[in-house]
Amino acid sequence: MLISSRNNPLVKNFRQLHTPKGRREAGLFLLEGTHLLIEACGVNYPLETICATPEWLERHEALWEQATSLATRVELVTAEVLQVMATTVQPDGVVATAISRREVKLPATGISANFLGIAGETLQDPGNVGTMIRTAVATGVQGLWLSRDSVDGENPKVLRASAGQWFRLPIATSPDMGEVVRSLQAQGVQVIATNPRTELTYWQVDLTAPTLILLGNEGAGLSPDLLALADQQVQIPLLGGVESLNVAISSAVMLYEAQRQRVMPPHF
Repeated sequence: MLISSRNNPLVKNFRQLHTPKGRREAGLFLLEGTHLLIEACGVNYPLETICATPEWLERHEALWEQATSLATRVELVTAEVLQVMATTVQPDGVVATAISRREVKLPATGISANFLGIAGETLQDPGNVGTMIRTAVATGVQGLWLSRDSVDGENPKVLRASAGQWFRLPIATSPDMGEVVRSLQAQGVQVIATNPRTELTYWQVDLTAPTLILLGNEGAGLSPDLLALADQQVQIPLLGGVESLNVAISSAVMLYEAQRQRVMPPHF
């Protein structure tokens, strides 16, 4: 049966997931587009409901079969109805809901000798967070912590900006980032904070040890309390009068330096 009414209760359920409050209450989040669905299927991520247009189904029968094996409910909808269900301006023909993983606790097990993690405090731009996730997976990061006042890690824009790598990185939202830092330090992890007002540069610290990198708000940086907990503070030098780097770029610089050092250990 083809759903053609925008007043269908299922449409309301999908629209509820456009907001952080709605996602929390439903315990679900929204997947929009073929690429995210492919990535979800690639890791057998549990899906709740999949909705697609008949035109999309004709082009993606194999993916539809794979995705529906992971879902509780599947429906065909008109393009007009799908437009209302999605947050994107031009959805490509498929949307789905998936089971939230916001209760993930990190770290769940002991810290490895090559541990590399990142933590973001009060990050507001979903595009930045999604890009950080994508870079984190590319550099072997084992976990991302976000402060509770950061953008929702299950925001549809975060998932899209991650290019589907969201499914491959454990992500936890923490009400107390200080507790996260102290817990990791107790397990032998060094904590490196980015701070443009310090003298030590990021290439002058040994990142081959188990490491957590702290990154702060796009405008204000890290809070004084969190900075004070760091084992070392480092800057990324800026020339030409540039005041700051995008936090996603900063995370990439730090993570690739850590990867470089681990491939070619420096002599400090």
